This record gives sequence, structure tokens and C-alpha cells, in this order.
Amino acid sequence: MYKSKSYLIHSRLALLVIIAAAIVYFVGGHIRMSWNIFLAVMGFSAVVFIHECGHFFVAKVSKVKVQTFSVFLPPVLLGVRRTENGFRFRILPRFFPKEDDPEGDGLLSFTVGKGGPAGETEYRIGLIPVAGYVKMLGQEDVGADKQVTDPRSFGNKPTGIRMAVIAAGVTFNVIAAVVLMMAVYLIGINRLPAVVGGVVRNSPAARAGLKAGDEIIEIAGKSDDLDYGNILMAAALSDKGEPVPLRVRREDGSEQEYALVAEQMAGMPVRVFGFYRPFGLTIAAVEEADALREKTGLIAGDRVTAVDGQAVQTHWELEDKIRNSFVPAATLVAERTTEAGDTELVEARVPLDLVHADGGIESESDLNHICSIVPRLRITAVATGGISGGTGPDTSEPRKDDVILAVGDVQNPTYKEMREVTEAHEGKELALTVLRKDDAGIEEALTVTVVPKRMASDDRVLIGIGIALDAKHPVVAKTIAAEGGPEPLAIPRGATITAVAGVEVSDFYDCIREIRRHPGESITIDWRLDKDISGEVSLDVREEEGFITARSAVAEFVPFEFMQKLYKADGPLDALVMGSKKSVWFIVQTYATLKQLFARSVSLDAMSGPVGIATMTYKAVEHSFVSFLYLLAFISANLAVINFLPIPVVDGGVFVLLIVEKIKRGPVSIRVQEAISYAGLALIGAVFLYLTYNDILRLILGS
Repeated sequence: MYKSKSYLIHSRLALLVIIAAAIVYFVGGHIRMSWNIFLAVMGFSAVVFIHECGHFFVAKVSKVKVQTFSVFLPPVLLGVRRTENGFRFRILPRFFPKEDDPEGDGLLSFTVGKGGPAGETEYRIGLIPVAGYVKMLGQEDVGADKQVTDPRSFGNKPTGIRMAVIAAGVTFNVIAAVVLMMAVYLIGINRLPAVVGGVVRNSPAARAGLKAGDEIIEIAGKSDDLDYGNILMAAALSDKGEPVPLRVRREDGSEQEYALVAEQMAGMPVRVFGFYRPFGLTIAAVEEADALREKTGLIAGDRVTAVDGQAVQTHWELEDKIRNSFVPAATLVAERTTEAGDTELVEARVPLDLVHADGGIESESDLNHICSIVPRLRITAVATGGISGGTGPDTSEPRKDDVILAVGDVQNPTYKEMREVTEAHEGKELALTVLRKDDAGIEEALTVTVVPKRMASDDRVLIGIGIALDAKHPVVAKTIAAEGGPEPLAIPRGATITAVAGVEVSDFYDCIREIRRHPGESITIDWRLDKDISGEVSLDVREEEGFITARSAVAEFVPFEFMQKLYKADGPLDALVMGSKKSVWFIVQTYATLKQLFARSVSLDAMSGPVGIATMTYKAVEHSFVSFLYLLAFISANLAVINFLPIPVVDGGVFVLLIVEKIKRGPVSIRVQEAISYAGLALIGAVFLYLTYNDILRLILGS
């Protein structure tokens, strides 16, 4: 028996040594990451610790016997309790037990200090460094509370006192949220401002006439310290079909009122207005810094000041100039701070593409065009592992810069036609005919075979390629009737445009340039299908929007930092007011989210569980200390709401049972209490597992 127990103790000691060595090894090789993880865990645990402090403080004041106050979760790493002989310490009692030990002190226990009145509470540090808990006499986490005769047990205290003890946890969390937000506003935090960076085509924002640069100065009656998150939440938490009032300040200083009805958009788990986040003009830091510099000549910290010789003040102004440039590449001028602290100007040549559409495509009129002419498609990127090769005679994969000549039986397809053919060939081989340059620069047509697959992430059928319009060859894929545009020109599919207004052209950039030289005039467009078939069409050039919807966009990814605005209080009193308002907003937002979940207006997939919260906390630590405090305040306010919901097991469920007890002047039966508790535990466990699964899935997919 002794040998068996000795072996068990030595085995556990060896296990602890191995775990400790592994932790030391990991920390030694990842000091910064380990520190950030430590801060993230400590921060989240502090929020829970504050909650438990609320229970502990009110219980002590109410003379409820508190048996245990633990920082972190069991098993016990260190326990300290005052005894008549002094302070009793016990270390890892579960790992190193001893015989005839009714107190469970274990082998590693000792007493120090002078004797005195024995304390009733053991203060512990748990081995699992997360959260914490308070254990009161008679109180059970699951099932009915124990019936004990001690008048200081939780169950024997008046209902009002028990309500106060239960409510103290969430009260302390609300207070903590206010204090944390006070600290945030005293330090100052940079947040994404309530500014429209752009609008999605055919979205509520686009239909209402909002545009990039508009600042939301009031939304749903709220105007204090608005940031971009307020816009997102106002849309997501509005009732279906409910107009949300906004007051907008334009860049010229004028103000206008709108009422937007949020809509569900493809790929979004919640309803949105259709805004893009606002970017600034400073290049953001990326992991592939060398690749960025090689492709664009830009580095993190560069601030773009001009494009093609025209000064720009905002990111949307930069985008607008690029959108209407219609050239193969744009020249960006940026300010760069040297190591010596001087400022120098650098030039960067950034390649451009003509994009095929500005948003979702429901009909041909959504396609981008040039006076009704839709160019062919060109492959801009091929996803690694995103294409399944077929078994045809030529199973080589598509490549970047291939021009698509045919998809299946459709010659010179538009993007809409290509999507339709791809959907129809889900899981089946699909032949693509492409035009490709060989090493000598000679173009040849060849066939590649792919197998379209349905993506679990967004339910689309894809073949793993990026698409833009082929601007280098002035070949017509199709002419279309677009809303607000000209009538389709009588040019056959596959025809090459040879001249515009009598001037020879070699690509679509030439075509656009010549068309734009003749506003309000009637010009001719010459085309040729082959050596025997050619023709000429007339075009009345107009300046209305929709006549040319094709637009340029940066072909290589250029990472810009988000626009930032400093939110800072003028002093402690102002910080208290700002912190209180923001904490109340956190709480209201959480209740509104739960309401929309029950109304099925918000998907449970949009929520985060423990893994998601841990990930967000770690990212906040990496970003800045003040961002970390902001997130902790948000979590603390959320914990107050979630913990006080009328769900069994959590504080709100216990509070409801106490209300029932107060009304009926007697406790609910033990059997009913246990049934309710286990049902609540099962519900919370199921939600916990579902959210954890979604969190892990998001991490794997990188979303």
C-alpha cells in the first residue's frame, strides 16, 4: 500500500516537472508571445475575479460563512487559512496526499506565525490559471443548496440578503467596466471613427445616397463619442424592416438626415447598412514586408500624398483618382521618415486592373462595361490548393494573366456567364480555354481542366481563381443593356475593336481615353471579327454616370492602416461621464444582441465563445495596453449581462428562484431545483460547445 502511494506521488511529481520544463522551454523560445498570453489570461481572470469579489464582499458584510475564496480554478496550487496555531499553508494537496488526513492538507503542508482566532475562509490559488470562485457554506453550484443548521449558511439567510449576495457579482462587473473605461478615456484610445469609407453597390447606404467621407454624427438618437462600432451595432441590432435615423455631416460641412433599413447581405452573419470601414493614407505593417517593397516600392509607415501627380488628402480621394485613371499602372508619391528622422519623398509604381463588377451580380446590368462593351476576363490570381485538376488531355492548371477564351461551351464569357457555368459543373470536370503567353512572349490558346467545388465557408461554388477584365486586348466579350447606360452596341462577341473616333487603338485603355475625349459628340467605333468580317458602329458619347461603369483598382495588395480618431477625456470627471455612458452602451448592446438572437435576426454564428474571447484578448494585448483595457471593460459589462440572465446555474437563474421563494414564502422543492439546475447546465454546455466549435472553425479558416 505504501509502495503504491509512494509510486503515485513520484509519478505526479515527475509529471509536474515535465509540465514545468515544457512551459519554461516554450517561454524561453517565445518570450513576447508568452508575455502577451500571460497578460490576456490575467486580464480575463481579473474580470471574473472582480465578479467573485462582489459575492465575497457582500457575503462577508452579511455575515454569510465563506469557506473558500479562490483565484484561478482547482486543483489547489496553494491554500492559506488562519488556524488557532497560525497560518496553515498547503501546497498541491491533490497531487501529494497523505494517509489519515481528514482536512486534506496533503504532504506539503505547514503552519507558520502566531496563533489566534481561527479564520473561516481558505484563500486559494488554483493550478488552472483562469477565472476563480467563491464557495459559501451550504451553497452548491449545481443542484439544490445543502440544508445545514448553521445560521451563517447561505441558505439560512433571509431572502433579501441572499439576493444582495447574488446581485453583487454583476454589480461589481458593471463598476469595473466603468472604472476600466475611465482609465481608457484618461489615457486616450484611437478608434475607428464613425466615417463612411465607401458604400457597397445596391446597399441601403448606396440607395440613400451616402458616400465616402460622410461622417455619422448621430445615429438612433446617440451622438456622444460615436465610433464605427456604433454604426455596425445600430444596423445589426435594429428590428427587421426598422428604419434607423442617422444625421450625416458631409465633407463640405453641410448636414443631412437619413433613415436606413439594414439588410442581410451575402457572407454577413448580421444585417448591415452597406458601409466600408474608412482607411487612412499610411501604409500598414504586414508580415510580407519584403514582398510588398519588391512589388510596390512601399514600406510600412509611408504616407501617400499624391497619385499620378495629383495631391490626395484622404483615402477615398486616392481611390477615386485610381478608379477613374484607366491606365495600366499608377504612380504613387509617399512621404517616408528616414532612420535619421528626416522626411523624404519616394515614388511607387503600382499596377492596376479593370474590375469586373462593383458588388453582387444579379443580372447582366450589374457588370462593369465601357459604353455597353464588356471586355473578356483575365485571371489575376490562383489560390494555392484551391483548384482541382481534371483528367482530360491537358490537366495543367490556370495561371495568372491567362485570358479566358471559353468556359465549357460558352465562348468569351462574361463574369455572370462564367459563374453560371461554374455552378452547373459543381463536382464535375470543366474545361477552360485560355490564352497564355509562353516564355518567348508568344500567345497561344490551350485548354485546362478544373473541378469546381462548393466552399463550406460561404456556400459558393468556386474554382479558386481571381478575375478582372482583360484590358490589354480590345476584344469584346459581349455588349449589354445596363441600367442607366447606352443601348447595346451592335458589335459581335469576340470582335476586336480597331479604332475609336478614327484613332487606332491597341487596348481598352486607348478605347476609354478616346471615348472620353469626345463628350457630347457622336463618334464611330471600328471592329473586326476576322479577316473577312468587320464593321463600324456609331456612339453618342454622354457624360452621365453609368455610361462607363468600368473602373480601375490596384492589382497588387497595398495595405493601408485604418483611419484613427483619438477619444480622450478632458479630465477625471469627464472620463467618469464618458466611461459610464460607454459601459451603459455595452450593456444595452448586449441585451439588444440577445433579443435579436431570439428573434433570429442575428445568427449564433456571429457570436464568440471562450476560444474567440481568448483570441480577441490576445490580439488586444498585442495591439496596445489601452485596447486591452477597452476589451476587458467590454467583457466585464457583457459578463454582468450574461451572468444575470434568468438561466439556471448562473446568478440570474438563482435570483429568479429567490424571487419565487419570496413570493410563495418558501423555497422551491429540492427536486425542482435540481431539475432546473441540470437543464440549465445542459443548455449552457451545448451553447459552449457550439460557440467553441465556431471559434475553432474561424481560426482554421482565418476569418
